[in-house]
Amino acid sequence: METTPVRRESIGLMIMTITEGRWTGPIWDTHLHLDPNGRGVSAAKDFANAGGTHLCLVHKPGFPSNLPESINAVKQAYIGTLEMANAVRREVGIDVRVILGPHPVVWEKQIHTLGLEKSSQLHIDSVALALEYCAEGQAVALGEVGRPHYPVSDEIWDAANEQLEVVMHMAAQADIPIQLHVEDNGAQTNAELAAICDRSGLMRKRAVHHYATANVGESFTHGLSSSVSMGKDSLSTIMETYRHCSSTWTMETDYLDDLSRPGAVLGPKTVPKRTQALVSNLLGTIDAEQTEDLLHHVQSIWPSALYGEIDP
Repeated sequence: METTPVRRESIGLMIMTITEGRWTGPIWDTHLHLDPNGRGVSAAKDFANAGGTHLCLVHKPGFPSNLPESINAVKQAYIGTLEMANAVRREVGIDVRVILGPHPVVWEKQIHTLGLEKSSQLHIDSVALALEYCAEGQAVALGEVGRPHYPVSDEIWDAANEQLEVVMHMAAQADIPIQLHVEDNGAQTNAELAAICDRSGLMRKRAVHHYATANVGESFTHGLSSSVSMGKDSLSTIMETYRHCSSTWTMETDYLDDLSRPGAVLGPKTVPKRTQALVSNLLGTIDAEQTEDLLHHVQSIWPSALYGEIDP
């Protein structure tokens, strides 16, 4: 991976440096959920106490039974996510960026209760509403949108891809990035998504593969951005592939804030911990200046390019 050295004083942000082998700059979880019926603000405090400074709070559907059946119900659900973001800002004091959108699994499940036409129209209307919140500055991206991550009929699969192209076109027209929820089929999935991006007019870098594998090499990502799931084995793959990255990558937990599944998918302390572990790994292979520059891209430049600059 080639990165251009950045003059820290020109960014107008907090000083970013490595001190005694630790990264002391921003630490950004780019995909996390908080639930008012879960730990909510308390989970965000765990993130902050571990060293986290920025998070993307992604709208969480009311699985499995509380799914909105009207655009007004969708609006109320979006408002709940915005209120949670405000609570975290107020009580924890960290930077929160909201990502709103209709989950593709909700669309697929509602096909069987509302019918394909009605479910699809509600999905597109929900995208349009999320983009309105983005235009107002209350949200910064569309997501998570995409297609079902499990086997479905050919009819539903074809409809999902047609719909995703429409959604990507809407995001491109609005100049808004998207976070993608998709199946895990390796490089083939990324190649298919890249082709849909190209047809829709959405820049590949503006399409963020959420819950992405730690392989950030160009031949795998096909130019999509990656929000890497920072599981325990992620660092070794990052170390093998980061030099071959042609796009952007960030770190995420996809924390679900589900009291019945504590710590799923990954706990809120994970990204701060993995960030420091990555520093240790990098310092074993490259010098401190190069390490600092890469961390500056991962934790500041790239997420800022997608979700808005960090305030001074």
